[in-house]
Amino acid sequence: MFANYPLSTIVIVTTLIIIVAVAGALFTQIGPWYKALNKPSWQPPDWLFGPAWTVIFILTGYAAVDSYTNAPEGAHKTIIIVFAINAVLNVLWSFCFFTLKRPMLALYEVVLLWLSIVSIMVVIAPFSPHGALALLAYLAWVSFAAFLNFTVVKLNAPGAT
Repeated sequence: MFANYPLSTIVIVTTLIIIVAVAGALFTQIGPWYKALNKPSWQPPDWLFGPAWTVIFILTGYAAVDSYTNAPEGAHKTIIIVFAINAVLNVLWSFCFFTLKRPMLALYEVVLLWLSIVSIMVVIAPFSPHGALALLAYLAWVSFAAFLNFTVVKLNAPGAT
């Protein structure tokens, strides 16, 4: 998948993805508070979230490397900015939901996260149509997570908000 890309770009993107994944994981503490929340019966098991995010991060890495490599130099700054904003918002959701224990705040934040994914797709599509398509999995997962977040808020209102 990454054979035709500069090694330095792959290493930088991989390192940044690992940092985002670790930061998100550090803020995702599944403790007594989370276990006590009312959750819908259709929520996936906790073990599924790790593999799902692994696939999403791989696809996001591909999108980042492919778009940066194929874009003209003048577009590099914009590509970096949209991915950086998304990375911050990705970690911020876990912080809002799990660390602050504020599902309602996380629900507001997930809208920004969703919009940031769409923004990346729009920005990179001219340089990396396959990268933009690869982000559909991320968009779908965050859409699902947003609905799950909404449902948790609804099932636990007003105590969990």
